[in-house]
Amino acid sequence: MTFTIIFLIAFIASFGLRHWLSQRQIRYVAQHRDAVPADFVEKVTLAEHQKAADYTIAKLRLGILENGVSAIILIGFTLLGGLQILNMALLQFLGEGIAQQIALLVSIVIISGIIDIPFSWYKQFHLEERFGFNRMGKKLFFSDMIKGMGVGGAIGVPLLWVILTLMAKAGDLWWLWAWIVLTVFSLLMQWIFPTFIAPLFNKFQALEDGPLKNQIEALLKRCDFASQGLFVMDGSKRSAHGNAFFAGMGKAKRIVFFDTLIEKLNPGEVEAVLAHELGHFKCKHIRKRLLVSFALSFAMLALLGWVSTKVWFYTDLGVMPNLNGYNGGLALALFMLVSPVFSFFFTPLSSLASRKHEYEADGFAAEKSSAKALITALVKLYQDNASTLTPDPIYTAFYSSHPPAPLRIANLQRFSS
Repeated sequence: MTFTIIFLIAFIASFGLRHWLSQRQIRYVAQHRDAVPADFVEKVTLAEHQKAADYTIAKLRLGILENGVSAIILIGFTLLGGLQILNMALLQFLGEGIAQQIALLVSIVIISGIIDIPFSWYKQFHLEERFGFNRMGKKLFFSDMIKGMGVGGAIGVPLLWVILTLMAKAGDLWWLWAWIVLTVFSLLMQWIFPTFIAPLFNKFQALEDGPLKNQIEALLKRCDFASQGLFVMDGSKRSAHGNAFFAGMGKAKRIVFFDTLIEKLNPGEVEAVLAHELGHFKCKHIRKRLLVSFALSFAMLALLGWVSTKVWFYTDLGVMPNLNGYNGGLALALFMLVSPVFSFFFTPLSSLASRKHEYEADGFAAEKSSAKALITALVKLYQDNASTLTPDPIYTAFYSSHPPAPLRIANLQRFSS
């Protein structure tokens, strides 16, 4: 029962902390709803500022409800015996073995996905619609869902089979072999995703010849950056939000702009946004994040390799393992359900590192492009995406991967002065 108590303490603390942080953010944003921050008075109207506040609060309230449902599902699967019931039912139907363990994991994913559908539907067709961001039709919503399930199954089931086979046959160091497999797989996905998977969901067209393309190619030359191509993605068929990103790695790197981004920004601003993204690459942020993710997966798999051999790990979480047989899928299922409760407390560390990287990428953009252009681009994106200019400092410190707008723009103004 010792681990039950530890789990419950971590569960209550993490759920309580999530709720407290969300309520802080709601109160702080609401308190600052009626006045545009002084630095933005000439750039952002009161109506735009209030829209951002209302949008932020609406998303937070939906998030609170989602967190509550997720908490109920987690306790239902673990301490209330849901995983045990599901495992026993599948054992009766399929018998012992890897097929039954794969079915257990797939069943958890399907159940969680079904429960998530109402939230995704509400977010897309009510919340996003209410604030003028939704451009997705109901047909596309279900098409994306079916494609996502198909791709997830085609990739995930064979990968699960490999991992569970290693757990069954590779001895005490199965987790090390599994880590090697997952590391190679994640590197392959850097190439597979932009080339084969992303085009199943979006159209990618080469950026047309013209002033914007010439300006971007000149920037790439200044930054000594080689890419497979410049592409425009039809993000507008789902959302009015704009973005730009890198896809792939090595020689397969490609630069992708949302069509909505090109619609909203002038060529100088698009160049500045791209310079920021290039900054992440040139400052080796992408490589560092990959290495950190590999190190974390190594530690997590080593931990799973240890706890999977302990009877208390199962029994203290409401599950009875097969004491003389194979529990690979059961251990993996429990670990996937429970580990986020504990890893949640490390969120501020990753947020802090990410904000540091954003400042560094902004500095690179200011050097290679224009700090002023990046400032005007960010203000437009804050307006168009209804991002609040007045986040709660504690909420920001815990969660935010990007610095708050006032601090980020103040930092950029040092370069433009």
